[in-house]
Amino acid sequence: MNAPTKVLSPADAAIIPCTNPATREPLGTIDVDDADAVADIVARARAAQIGWGRTDFAARRRVLRRIVDQLLANVDELCDLIVADSGKTRENALMGEIWPVCEKLRWTIAKGPKHLSPERVSSGLLVHKRARLEYHPLGVLGAIIPWNYPLQNIMNPIIPALMAGNGIVVKPSEWVAWSAPRIVQIVKEAIAAEGHSPDLVGIVQGYGATGKALIDSGIDALVFIGSVENGKRVLEAAAQTITPVVLELGGKDPFIVCDDADLEQAAHAAMAGCFISAGQNCVAAERLLVFDAVYDAFEDMVGTLVRSLRQGPPAKGQVDVGAMVTPMQLEIVERLVTRAVEQGARVVAGGKRVLADQGDYFAPTVLADITPEMDIMHQETFGPVMLLCRVSDEHEAVQIANGTAFGLSSSVFSKDHDKARRIASRLQAGMTAINEFGGMTYMAQDLTFGGVKASGFGRLNGREGLRACTNVKAVLEDRLPLHFANKLFPVAEGDFETVKSAVRMVYGSGVRARLAGAMDLARTLTGRRK
Repeated sequence: MNAPTKVLSPADAAIIPCTNPATREPLGTIDVDDADAVADIVARARAAQIGWGRTDFAARRRVLRRIVDQLLANVDELCDLIVADSGKTRENALMGEIWPVCEKLRWTIAKGPKHLSPERVSSGLLVHKRARLEYHPLGVLGAIIPWNYPLQNIMNPIIPALMAGNGIVVKPSEWVAWSAPRIVQIVKEAIAAEGHSPDLVGIVQGYGATGKALIDSGIDALVFIGSVENGKRVLEAAAQTITPVVLELGGKDPFIVCDDADLEQAAHAAMAGCFISAGQNCVAAERLLVFDAVYDAFEDMVGTLVRSLRQGPPAKGQVDVGAMVTPMQLEIVERLVTRAVEQGARVVAGGKRVLADQGDYFAPTVLADITPEMDIMHQETFGPVMLLCRVSDEHEAVQIANGTAFGLSSSVFSKDHDKARRIASRLQAGMTAINEFGGMTYMAQDLTFGGVKASGFGRLNGREGLRACTNVKAVLEDRLPLHFANKLFPVAEGDFETVKSAVRMVYGSGVRARLAGAMDLARTLTGRRK
């Protein structure tokens, strides 16, 4: 008999019941960490970070390299854990989690030292000085992360934190608490194998109170990935301790298909954008804006593809789309789809819950005849739903694309490179991919990852993501061993006129203005010498 769907978030709960959402089979329980336990784990990470922060890049690279080896040695076990905890397919666990994490590690090992080494910059008018930027560890970072990518969401903040010389404590979602300890254990084993304290990376488990305790624990910065409403609460709590926060929130990403697009290319990119992780993806292609000239052909193509998708528990055979991670999200998807149909949407494929006797599933869905005013065009669906909205031209496409509170990722499909770039440049988003699903920008790790508007602020990935884990310190020092005093006090007669003339000479617009400043300076200095 199937176990009942778990209900989470009781304020005084001591355990987290863990259940496979694809089968509703119980996995076990995880103890909740109270505020004292959180404080202890953060203190241990802080003690371990002191030595780690003094290590060179070679030592940090060795640890990251060992993490890669550990991940590869345990691929099957990790995929099984991810599948059991999240209900996604084994293929999605491998390609959507193991592969991106390995790529992030490869990039960080290769590029981390370059982006974190001291950087010489201009000293401007202070020609007798040298200037540089130094990138120092912040200390101990915190990460509060969601349930859609059990492995990737844990590793995404750990990798740059370690490369930058920090400790880190992660708080995974209670919905994927079962797999998290093993993932963190692999990291700890790699750290210990290289002779460093495994306390450098910690994990705390629990509900909202545990996350609040982490924010209040004295961490030096926080990464939060999750919903807009929870992001607001996190930001409010972090403000009490003036803790810097990187917020990676929701999205309602546009996916524009122009009338000259390669439809097969666009259709398969849309399949990835809508059905990877059963659509539970912050960079999901949530709104497909298809030019009128190709709309019907595109609808036929994606309708045929989606109706062929297989769904069910991965253990029962080859499947394309897995379960929803949480019953709450399943209810949200069902409500939005039902409301869209009431508002005039047409169901091309799916459109309802399925396999209710086995787990928490929503059928891969295509809704056509979507219009901009529908609720589903403005609220994040976060489920396996493809929305087809007809547009007349690029102007209307851009107008609709930008007509939400979100601005995370985006996609443009056109064989005309200039047109595609023109459209892309007008999209209000942190990321845009041309002739590719926008989420694939994650695989180009030199690119940053993050959004604008209600999708958050701050950046993960790339140079900016690494440097977000540091105190960027400005240093000014002598260029030559020449020592003389800049005598500003006491103020001498004529100082004001001298400086005013010098400012005009340096910053005046055009040669004539600067020459006039130079002449005034000469007269001022001549007068002061008399």
